[in-house]
Order: sequence, then C-alpha cells, then structure tokens
Amino acid sequence: MAPSFPFQSWQANPLSDWSIPVEKSFVGIVGMGTVGAGVARLLLDHGDRTARHAGRTLWLQHVVVRDVHKKRDVDLPAGVLTDDLDRLLNDRQVSLVALLVGGIEPARTIAVKILESGKDLVTANKALLAEHGPELFDRARDLGRSIAFEAAVAGGIPIITNLAQCLNANKILSVSGILNGTTNYIVSRMDRGQGDFASSLVQAQRLGFAEADPTMDIDGSDAAQKLAILAHLAFGAQVHWADIPRRGIEQLQVDDFRYAQQLGYRIKLIALAELTRSGLQLSVSPMLVKLGTPLAEVQDNFNAIRVVGDAVGPVFFHGQGAGQMPTASAVVADMIDTAVGRTKITFQTLKLWSDTAPSIEIAYPGDARARYYYRLNITDQSNVLAPVSEIMGRYGISIASVFQHDDDRSDSNVVPLVIMTHETTEQNAAAAFREINQLDFVHPAAQRLKVLNSTGG
Repeated sequence: MAPSFPFQSWQANPLSDWSIPVEKSFVGIVGMGTVGAGVARLLLDHGDRTARHAGRTLWLQHVVVRDVHKKRDVDLPAGVLTDDLDRLLNDRQVSLVALLVGGIEPARTIAVKILESGKDLVTANKALLAEHGPELFDRARDLGRSIAFEAAVAGGIPIITNLAQCLNANKILSVSGILNGTTNYIVSRMDRGQGDFASSLVQAQRLGFAEADPTMDIDGSDAAQKLAILAHLAFGAQVHWADIPRRGIEQLQVDDFRYAQQLGYRIKLIALAELTRSGLQLSVSPMLVKLGTPLAEVQDNFNAIRVVGDAVGPVFFHGQGAGQMPTASAVVADMIDTAVGRTKITFQTLKLWSDTAPSIEIAYPGDARARYYYRLNITDQSNVLAPVSEIMGRYGISIASVFQHDDDRSDSNVVPLVIMTHETTEQNAAAAFREINQLDFVHPAAQRLKVLNSTGG
C-alpha cells in the first residue's frame, strides 16, 4: 500500500524493487496557482518517476506565494510555503526554480532575480517569453544559466523539444496549428450546431475553459504569442507577437460553419508560419480546414500542431493544450532535463532568442497566397453576380464556385451568397472584398475567411 505522506520524505518506493537515489536536487516553485499545485503534486506524490529519470530526487525546498493563508489543493510539507522570495533566492542549495506566475510583471523581475541568484529557470509563461525572450535568454547565457519552457506552448504537447532538438536535421517548411483550447472549444461547439458564439463562450467559461476576461484568447493574441515562440524555434524568426497579423473568432456566425461543412470544411482558429519565396508568412485567423485532415478533426479544448520538414515530411502533435496536470507534466519534464544537465547543453548550443543571431526575413502579409471563402448577404434580385465578378476580375481573382442558399430565404428578402475563389493574394482578396461590400445590394456582416492549404500551408 502506498504511503499517505509526501514521497520526498522517504527513500524507497515499496511498489518497486529498487531504491530511490540518495542524491538530491533542491528545487523551488514561485507561484502556486492551478499549474503550480499540479507541479508540487507530481514532485511530492510521484517522486519515484522523477528520480528514475533524473537519477536523483527533485526535493521541493521552497514554494513562494503572495498569500500563505490561501487554501490550496495540495498538501505541502511543513516549512516549505513562504511569501519571502529572498528566502528562495538566498538558498544556495536550490539550483532550479519553476516560475509559474503569469503575466509580464512581476514575472520578468522575478525571472531576472532567479537567474542572477545562480539558479536555472523553468517557466510556463508564454507572454513573458513572447515579450522579453531576447533579454532573458541573453541574460541567462551571460550568467551561465539556462531557461526551459516546454509548458509555454500547447501545455502537455512536447512541441518545444521536438522543434528545438528532435527535428533539427530538417529545414522546417511550415508550422500550422490550433494553439488555443478556449477558441477551439467554442468553434467546435458552433460547428456541431450547439450554439452561437456568445452562448458557446458562456459555456466555455462555465466549464473553466475560458477566463472571466477571455479577450486574449478570442481575439487571437494568445495564439499569436505562442506562434511567435514556435516561429523562432522553427525558423529563427525575431518577431514580436503583436506584429503578427491576427484576427479572432468573435465575428463568426453559425451559418458559416454550416456552409463550410457543405463545402467539405471545418472552421478553426489557425496559427500559421510558412516559408514562401518572399520570406516567412505569419498569421493567426479563422480558416477553412479540409474535412478529414488531422487539424479539422481536433475537437473541444484540445490543441494540435502540424510541422512539415524537408526530410521528415509532415509530423502531427495532438493533445491537451492546457489544464493543471498536462501543463504540470511539461514543467516537471523540463525540471528533470535541467537537473540532469541536458537543458544546459542545448540552451548554450542553440542560442535561442539571441539578440545577435541572424533572423529570417518576414514576408509582407499582403503577399500571402491562398484560396478564400466569401459569404455575402445580398438583396434577392437578379443580376447581382455580374458586378461582383467584375470587381473580383479587376483584382485578378478567379471564382471557383458560387452557391446561393435559397433555403435561408427570409421575409427581409436578404439571402446569403457563398463564393469560393481560386488562389490569390491576401492583399487582392481583402481589397476586392472591401469594394464588393460597397455595392448597394450587399448588406452588412459579410464574411471572408482564408482556406488552409491541405498540404500544410
């Protein structure tokens, strides 16, 4: 029978025939929210796993929080919990700290203090890395320290390690993915006809998939922060996340999901980084994704990333992109790699986020090429297609198909007209769409969505 007290207080696992290594690596945690509690639970209750892989016990020495009196869902050993950061920073036994505080400040200040105190850093804070990656990584290198951040993108999916190490024999051609579980839950629900955007967001909040203020999720900012990290790992791109063109899901209509299905697609919020002749194209936006392809079948709060390399071809990663234990799993894996010494080797060799490293050219967003879906709300009258076609023709856009949905006819005499284009540029597609919307028979709330290339871009 397993013991009822924390694993780190004993030296042998009664369920195994081997002894836990006596050697210890003393570690700390800053932040004891949902993820921090999960990390502490793995370290305390399942130390046999970490010891087996690290060759030593990861001994939880300090947990720093703002409020030591707050009730938490993990039992910590006596004397571990503190609100004194200096107690952790000044403890020379501690060689590794997991920083699990969200936001930019005070996370950035704490991260610098941890590095300057001579300790390696593990973090799940994507916003911090997307905003201050170059500064923090160069500072860590100057101090001979390392930063590990697997949990910063896609939770428990090991995409960081695979891009930085396992796939480094490849020239990466594209990275496309569903990087936000909140938005994927919402669009999955709308795709199944279970509600519109507003009701689906409320349900996501009720289930804990969305924050009380979900703005960063639904407007595409969260996915852009993660894409900036992946683009740096895959392509060496030095791009600020706020400079990535992005569009959220708040304007999506239930009818668009139905029409997309009739055309053989699903709508997903896709983060895309793709090598083109003019440079690296980056974007975050709702896109039509071909039914039957892996990304189209990712449901609810799951994340997925498709990577295409010139040698390996397409590789697909799928799993829980957030949540307590999936994210904690990635954090503890980084702690193990850091304790063993693997992180230090790769960190110094890869020179990630170096201000002095050459960066790939970022392509002009308007040059991106794709097919497009237009849904126009038009007055039900004759001779409406000719002026639409004339405008598209002037921008060099060829029409692939046109559908007028008579089943949606209403007393308002306004009907939807759905147009699928052949490949064109983003610049031309956007300009034609703006001009079409000025026609007197086209009503407000039209829709334009990119179609994701089924081969990866």
